[in-house]
Amino acid sequence: MYPDRVVSGMRPTGTMHLGHYHGALKNWIKMQTELPCLFFVADWHALTTHYDDPTVIERSTWDMVVDWLAAGIDPSQSTIFIQSRVPEHAELHLLLSMATPLGWLERVPTYKDQIENLANKDLATYGFLGYPLLQAADVLIYRASQVPVGEDQVPHIEMMREIARRFNHLYGKEKGFEEKAQEAVKKLGSKRAKLYNELRTEYQQDGKDEALEQAKAMLDDAQSLSMGDRERLFGYLEGSRKLILVEPQARLTEASRLPGLDGRKMSKSYGNAIALREDKDSVSKKIKTMPTDPARVRRTDVGDPARCPVWQFHQVYSDQPTQEWVVKGCKSAGIGCIECKQPVIDAIIKEQEPMHERAQPYLDDPSLVRAIVADGNDAARKLALETMRDVREAMGLAYT
Repeated sequence: MYPDRVVSGMRPTGTMHLGHYHGALKNWIKMQTELPCLFFVADWHALTTHYDDPTVIERSTWDMVVDWLAAGIDPSQSTIFIQSRVPEHAELHLLLSMATPLGWLERVPTYKDQIENLANKDLATYGFLGYPLLQAADVLIYRASQVPVGEDQVPHIEMMREIARRFNHLYGKEKGFEEKAQEAVKKLGSKRAKLYNELRTEYQQDGKDEALEQAKAMLDDAQSLSMGDRERLFGYLEGSRKLILVEPQARLTEASRLPGLDGRKMSKSYGNAIALREDKDSVSKKIKTMPTDPARVRRTDVGDPARCPVWQFHQVYSDQPTQEWVVKGCKSAGIGCIECKQPVIDAIIKEQEPMHERAQPYLDDPSLVRAIVADGNDAARKLALETMRDVREAMGLAYT
């Protein structure tokens, strides 16, 4: 019904590091070659935890966009924009909040987890409780079909689907809908109309999901239909409602296997991160001072890579022969820890070289970044306005 589209965002709360690259950006770079992608700076989301000190947000916003471009996000393939520059996100969030049960927000698993993990912050605010609903608005406003997430974020996507389903049920009541849908069926032509009705019956009476998918595929191929008729026929398949908001699918992405320098999750707040565009001398110093297997007090002591944070970096950056060399050398004390770390240093510096090169033009001329984001804001807002036109009309707010 609507074109496949990917939407994802990141909060600008500090310097981007290699954990971000291996956990999200590499997936974004791959996806931008497969489907239309919209990637946004979630500056309003940053306020849910940094509302008392927002000074970091603007600086981090522009630094983060440069990091995206340096990593390989291509503005000719992807739309890059800032959340707050598309005010329709806030409007849809407000309208969705009118019909979203409070219990749906309170049961989101990450809500209680973050309350516990960020106990030093006062998070007893609606903004923090309601951030999954703002997330839903961020995605639903673009009628995205896919959202790249890790397994811990799947409940958020399921809630987005429930919100879209509830909205369509409440507000997809078009006057004379059934009659208009039946007229649209006739426009398919006699053979397709017959098949459509058969598949609709199979799905609604027998619950055959394959019938629903077959009918949707047929409608996707029906080029002669107007957008309005197409929406009606998609809605008519599943009931008697017009589909206004699309239920997105979670696109599971691999979690980053790259830990912090101390073996914990890489995080700026832990002081264990390597920035995406870190100076090579700093990279070398940080890796050389990484903790290793505590059993290797002396150079002649044997060790076990499984107990060493450096080994986790080898699993990301080193090929099989190098990994075998590390295991053999560590367990036999044939190599020292500094010697073991050098291939990791070399690999990270090599990975970062093109990032420094891609970033330099934007550092030399920040107006280039501003222009990319301005174009992205305009493109994103155009899509958002299309959705909001239908939302306002469905809710009786399209005063003309």
